[in-house]
Amino acid sequence: MFDALISGFLLGLSLIVAIGAQNAFVLKQGIKGHYVFWVCSICAVSDAILIAVGVFFLTAVERYIPAFAHYAKYFGALFLLLYGCRSLIAAFQQKIVLEPDKRAPKDFAKTLFFCLGLTWLNPHVYLDTVVLLGSISIQYGIYANYFGAGAIVSSLLFFFALGYGAIILRPLFAKPITWKILDVIIAIIMWSIAFALLRR
Repeated sequence: MFDALISGFLLGLSLIVAIGAQNAFVLKQGIKGHYVFWVCSICAVSDAILIAVGVFFLTAVERYIPAFAHYAKYFGALFLLLYGCRSLIAAFQQKIVLEPDKRAPKDFAKTLFFCLGLTWLNPHVYLDTVVLLGSISIQYGIYANYFGAGAIVSSLLFFFALGYGAIILRPLFAKPITWKILDVIIAIIMWSIAFALLRR
């Protein structure tokens, strides 16, 4: 149970910290103090819904198609190995910083819709939450829900930490070296979980 919870937390965190429009938007709202609670809540709740759908749906599929778990294990491991390689390459080649999105709206309703759009209209989020986290959760059997819970908690903590800690975090993430270190850590986590899956 504890192993599933921690693995879900670490993998969920590794996937969500990747630089993107959603994180930049949350950062901007945090720096300006505009609707921070609502923006962080929308991002965290949306992630929770998608993760839950992935875990419950793919767990249900596995009940009807037992062989699905076998193939899901290798799919998840392969994806994580490739993702880890991508992160390691990015650590040595890319020079990226997390810049606040200057296009973000100021109106409350527009802000919420903008945030929903960044979350639900991003095809990558479905691959990370529903497909990847869902397929890996199957490997934990009766503890799949704990794996999903760990991923949901990581999303909740990350978004609120980014939103409310934006003023403190911005100088840190403005340095390319921070992202290089983060990418290396992400690669290690991805590979560790991938090898753990293959050993099962």
